[in-house]
Formats: sequence, structure tokens, C-alpha cells
Amino acid sequence: MRGFTAIEGFSGPGGLSLGLKSAGFEIRSAFDIDPWAVRTYRQNLGDHAFEADATVLTAKELLQRAGLSEGTLDLFAGGPPCQGFSKQKRGAHHGDDRNELVIHFGRLVGELAPKTFLLENVSMLGGKRGKQFMEKVHEMLRDYKLYPHFYNCADYGLAQTRERFVLVGKRHDVRTAFRIPKPTHVVWRTVGDVLNGLPEPPLDFSDHPSFPNHQRARVTDANIQRFAFVKQGGGWRDIPWEHRLECHKNVDTARGGWPDVYGRLEWEGQCPTITGGFDSFTRGRYGHPQQDRPITPREAARLQGFPDSFVFLGTRADIRSQIGNAVPPPLASAIGDAISRCLSIELGLIEGGEEDYSDAAVPIQLRMFGAA
Repeated sequence: MRGFTAIEGFSGPGGLSLGLKSAGFEIRSAFDIDPWAVRTYRQNLGDHAFEADATVLTAKELLQRAGLSEGTLDLFAGGPPCQGFSKQKRGAHHGDDRNELVIHFGRLVGELAPKTFLLENVSMLGGKRGKQFMEKVHEMLRDYKLYPHFYNCADYGLAQTRERFVLVGKRHDVRTAFRIPKPTHVVWRTVGDVLNGLPEPPLDFSDHPSFPNHQRARVTDANIQRFAFVKQGGGWRDIPWEHRLECHKNVDTARGGWPDVYGRLEWEGQCPTITGGFDSFTRGRYGHPQQDRPITPREAARLQGFPDSFVFLGTRADIRSQIGNAVPPPLASAIGDAISRCLSIELGLIEGGEEDYSDAAVPIQLRMFGAA
């Protein structure tokens, strides 16, 4: 397979680019509005990333930076900020300006006219909250056949049950079918598989000398004491009444309260979705399975599928946000392989099977909006 060209929008630190690069794509350009995310990208993946606001960026500038002309780009990929659609935010699908970035993604696809595109986001975008936006994108991209699919990242090599909605589109003049990639891991990896071999982070809160971004969070002694009562797979309900937060003393332990608060991961299990709050006991099930502390940025990065050589830059808050919002590279690689295969068969670079010439794309109207 030849090195197909790609541009990444809303790149963050570069998780999508890292995965696409491993799938053989040549990333010609990438942009994000976050300066620290761009610095991280440039540190690890090259100087072709730049700061830009997607609401004013034009395809002409992108193509100039990539050294390409309209219609010759093989893939435009991106994951517009998804907090506006997150199920953790009530009423998030109304009145959040970040939601409009999905529309700007569609606008850029229309202007760039790539052979294929890849839109990655939270699963809620493919559900009721994202219905009006996906209908608008569908209307904007009539020149593309669309392939919506919900992916569980654990099926593609992560020890994390992160669910993502990915919309792949291919221009109608590309006759070869895009095939949803089959899971690469029938047996899911465990948290222990991923974290095994990492030493404990320094007790003085400094970065580990051999493992970048492996730095423990500052947690109060009272919270450490509370968390010490929690068993693997458990949460705040394991904490004795006298040690609980006041807000947990008045909650029905059988039914009330968010169970992942003060949650401890299981060594032999999977992690829930990593978010930007992974270094706090109060933000979810992010407690280390064997130590009385939250996971470190390096541990979170491993759970997101980043290699230890990938260094994140910025403040601790910047780094948390970059890791939590990143597209997991293994998922990007699997989908990138499927897109590359489609394009390679189309160009006659490899031979396809009968199914590759029978394009059974499911109409978007029949597949979308099924999520709660």
C-alpha cells in the first residue's frame, strides 16, 4: 500500500495522526486551536501542525500548507471537541458553541473534496443528542457515501471500554467498498496488561526520570485514607460511614450516588472511559488498582494507547485534557488500515475480494440516532 495523504483537523496532541501514520498515511498538515496541544503534536510528530480556529480556517490555506490541490487529498480526519455532546453534561446538545465545530468539519470536507473522510466523536453524537447535527452534515456531504459505526475501543487493543462514534465517508467516484474493520482483539486486554512494568512515580510529585509524565497527583491525606478502604472494582460505598464525605452519608447505599466516585480499577479488568479528570478520586473510577492513589498521566496515556516515548507538554491541566480528549491511536490505526485498503484496491495496488466491490453501505438514516 502506498503512503496516502492525510490532513488532521482538531488534532489535539496527535492521537489520530499517530494511528493513521502507523496505518501508512502521510500526514501533510494538522491544526488545533489549543497551543499546548499543538506543541505536544510538534514535539512528537513533526512541525506540520499549526494553531488555527476551525471556524475561520479555509480549505485553501490547508491545501497550501499540505502542498496539495483541491480533490487530490486522500483523507481528511478529525475529532471536533466533543464535550458539547457528552452524556456527562445535561442538556449538552442545546446552546453549546462547541457543537457547531461538527458543522465546520463538514464545511471543510466540502471545500477540500477529499477522497475519504473520518469523523470521530463521542457515541452520543450518533444518538439523539447529535441527530440535528448529523442530519445537517449528511445534507452537506451529498457527494459522499457514509458509513456510521459505534466502536468499543477494547475491541481494538485498549484496556478501556471507551465507546466512540466514527463516521467514515468516501466520495462517490471511489467505487471500492469501505469495510468496517473487524476487532483486532477478541480477548480484551486488561488494566494489568497495560500498567505492568511501570515503577511507582516519585513521592515528591516530580516527574519520573525514565517515564515522562509519570507524576503522582497531590491528594489530601484524608482522601488517601478514604480510598484505602476501597477494594478493586469498588467505590465510595466501601468507605466506612465515619470516613465518608458528608454528601455520601445521606445517600441510599443500595441505590443512590454515582458508583464510580472513589472507584478503584481492577487489575484483571478494563478501565472506563478516560477523561480529563483521571487524576481525581471524585471524577470517576480512576484509582490505581494496587496503590492508594489516582492513576498518573503516563498510566492514563498507556490506557489510551500511547507509547511511553510520546511526551505531553504543558501544565498538568493541559496534559490531562490532551490525554483525556485524544483519539486512541490503536482505534485510529484500525480504521486507517480499512480506509487505506479501500483506496489501495480502488487504485489496483492490491487485489480485493468479491465483497470489496459490493458496496453495502448502510444508509445513515437507518443506522443513526439509536443511542440513548
